[in-house]
Amino acid sequence: MKYAVLILLISGAPLLAQQLPNPVRLNTTPNPNGTEPIFTADVTSRTVMAVNYHNRQGTTHIDFRGTALMPAARGEAGVTANTGATRISLKFDHLSNPRQFGPEYLTYVLWAVTPQGQPERLGEVTLKHPDDKTAGLYVTTDLQSFGMIVTAEPYFAVSRPSDVVVMENVVRKSTVGTLETVQAKYELLRRGDYTANISGGALTAVTSDLAVPLELREAREAMAIAKAQGAQEYAPDVLAKAAADVQNADGYYRTHQQKELDTVAREATQDAEDARRISVVKEGEAAAEAAKRRTEQAEAEAAEQARLRAQADAQREAAEKAKNEAEIATAQALTAKREADEARQAAVAQQQQLAEETAAAKAERAKAEQEAQALRERLRAQLNAILQTRDTARGLIVSMSDVLFGFNQATLKPDAKEKLAKVSGILLAYPTLHVNVEGYTDNIGSDTYNLKLSQQRADAVRDYLISNGINPAYVESLGMGEADPVASNDTAAGRQQNRRVELVVSGDVIGQPIGPNPSGSLH
Repeated sequence: MKYAVLILLISGAPLLAQQLPNPVRLNTTPNPNGTEPIFTADVTSRTVMAVNYHNRQGTTHIDFRGTALMPAARGEAGVTANTGATRISLKFDHLSNPRQFGPEYLTYVLWAVTPQGQPERLGEVTLKHPDDKTAGLYVTTDLQSFGMIVTAEPYFAVSRPSDVVVMENVVRKSTVGTLETVQAKYELLRRGDYTANISGGALTAVTSDLAVPLELREAREAMAIAKAQGAQEYAPDVLAKAAADVQNADGYYRTHQQKELDTVAREATQDAEDARRISVVKEGEAAAEAAKRRTEQAEAEAAEQARLRAQADAQREAAEKAKNEAEIATAQALTAKREADEARQAAVAQQQQLAEETAAAKAERAKAEQEAQALRERLRAQLNAILQTRDTARGLIVSMSDVLFGFNQATLKPDAKEKLAKVSGILLAYPTLHVNVEGYTDNIGSDTYNLKLSQQRADAVRDYLISNGINPAYVESLGMGEADPVASNDTAAGRQQNRRVELVVSGDVIGQPIGPNPSGSLH
């Protein structure tokens, strides 16, 4: 059974944190042309068609058309819904340079929007050269019911779609069925929100040189935006990581190492976006804290003024009614004592509440750490049942021996494919895990040959994991050659142990932040 859903797009204030969607209301109207459910929406500013691809057989095709911002743009997508993932192959034509929407816009991003109004970034629609008009993209998603839009963005790693919507998917005429109405609202970042604290001239300085690869220009712009947001104050460690990657990317650019440049530049862009988001949150917290302090100061001043007024009244009454001076003094003393007792009790209660909240927060953090450790151990046991797996400071390391490949070849043997298929099935249950595939050899042969063979074997393992549904964005491969031996190369047994491929599994879900791989870049 297939479904289609029209999604309402509205412009709204920038989001500092994820917000829940508005409720969805269904109104069914029969369609005499068929029996497949189709949903449409009453709209005020923009609509986009979304399709439920659940239980579809084969590949479904859907078109894209340009909005008023880029009316000539066209595209099509082939969508294949398989168990565990929906695969999407896209082609776009008649695209134009995103800089036409402002100096901060360098690229286009493809989004999926659920019927509940939640956007998910699917991938970057890259124009390799400003004069290019076409682009292609292949992505996967866990979603089954969604619409697709394309927005202009400063860089690929943005966390929310902008309101510069240039393309949207449209269902072909062959889609028929029972009509129903669905309204789903979600918010878009207003144009200029990313660059509110930075001048257009400053952006032009880092983005205008079109000879610089797009990936490096995006990284430089993300750094400029993060700094303008105050990341040097609020997220210095994350910003420092991004700055190091930009510096490395500049070096690769000067030495014409495009592959390495792409990797570290995209990592720098992601880190800079993380730093910007952290800064937005912390800046808001700082503003709230400052407002709190101002409120407390105003209350203290008001209390002091009240005390001074009371004192003046008491002195005035004492002068007028000298005979009642003792009674007045007694009453004032009693009042002061009562107020002091109340203030002391309030302070004690506040301290107790703060202590309870602090203890609860510590307990919650301890629980989260225990759960992550338990999940990490369970994942290690699952992987260890297939291939030898050990827990290290870098993450869980899954070892594949040399016997799983052809002699001096990078071809996976059937037994290796079977084991990797099982490993893929386990990793798919943890979609945010990152896998760094590292190939190693013994010291027999030249350094060039060993490095090439180790890279080919690592690539073969990475490609097979991706073919089994692992998200390509979460898998990297690296040939290490004869580096980092685990046994002596003086014996045949030791050399056999050194000929291996290792899968380094990391991620916050198992309490292991993604860290540097042996090459020095971040996995």
